[in-house]
Amino acid sequence: MKKIAFCNQKGGVAKTTSAINIAAYLALHGKETLLIDLDPQANATSGVGINKREITHSVYNVLHEHIPVDTAITPTDIEKLKIIPSSISLTGAEVELVNVMGREYRLKKALQEMKASFDYVIFDCPPSLGLLTINGLAAADSVIIPIQCEYYALEGLSQLMQTLDLIRDNLNESLFIEGVLMTLADYRTNLTKEVISEVRKYFGDKVYDSIIPRTVKLTEAPGFGKPIAIYDPASIGAKKYENVVKEMLGIKDVVEKEEDTSEKELCPEPVLNKGDDTNGNQECGKETGQGA
Repeated sequence: MKKIAFCNQKGGVAKTTSAINIAAYLALHGKETLLIDLDPQANATSGVGINKREITHSVYNVLHEHIPVDTAITPTDIEKLKIIPSSISLTGAEVELVNVMGREYRLKKALQEMKASFDYVIFDCPPSLGLLTINGLAAADSVIIPIQCEYYALEGLSQLMQTLDLIRDNLNESLFIEGVLMTLADYRTNLTKEVISEVRKYFGDKVYDSIIPRTVKLTEAPGFGKPIAIYDPASIGAKKYENVVKEMLGIKDVVEKEEDTSEKELCPEPVLNKGDDTNGNQECGKETGQGA
């Protein structure tokens, strides 16, 4: 069982969108996959079609009440994809767990006791470096770092790398960077190409060849509670996310052309520093109607 945390303390980098769609494509490629939503906003939960108001057991119950993790596993519309949903109750978890012994290992211990078998476990961590993210990193084998193709994305990288070093030194010495995923690419701007170049210099071959574009279809999909593989499998965003999964699985037929994004799928204009990570494209195009 391979456990991967999607982590970046900066919001609006398509972290949740990437966690949802990579988990979906892993499942569609025959891998039993569990998506764990560690974000109190529960966007990964609603993004796979789970009604947040109808959840009986969530990751909050696992972390705070120590219920068996199998009890919270919920099916999705994709046969091999399951989710442990989040809920608004998770907002207070960091305060409620502050005096609990071994609070950083609550998720890791719960997964060790899990009876269900999965090939991949994907953690969607909150856009912060608090206790919930630390639980994800302590339980994970590796980290995928989504980075938006915009200037401010580079500013928080040093802090994130320092945090990963602290996790390795104190909680999870085997944690490593699985990969770096470039997102929200808009090739109509020179900045996108410059940021991609800088990130490749810094991370080298850890950066995936497939780069996720800023497109309307990726923006719309969460509003319908569907991964892009179900909402519009022929879209350029779907093809890019599937290519990332093929890279992860070592499938050799990925032919990546960074600038092959169809103009009609691009968002009208790059939008900087607006919205959140709900749809991975920060209010690109029209409102999706998905709640925070």
